[in-house]
Amino acid sequence: MKIVVAGPGCPRCFATEKNVKDACAQLNLNAEITHVFDVKEFIKLGVRMTPAVIVDGKIVVSGKIPSVEELKEIFSNLGGK
Repeated sequence: MKIVVAGPGCPRCFATEKNVKDACAQLNLNAEITHVFDVKEFIKLGVRMTPAVIVDGKIVVSGKIPSVEELKEIFSNLGGK
């Protein structure tokens, strides 16, 4: 599973990245997690509002900080543990 956090580097974006990492750790999910900071790059990914979480090319969260529990549910439904 490839997970991308998209955001320019604001506190909300870093909070989202932390929650993504925490959710993956709690699920023992071996995911490749990256953070895209370049506005031009995340626009290419289809992101209009940040922070955003993209899993395997699909935007699953946009414009808010998702909770760890919300992310665990999303990742589980997308084929994670």
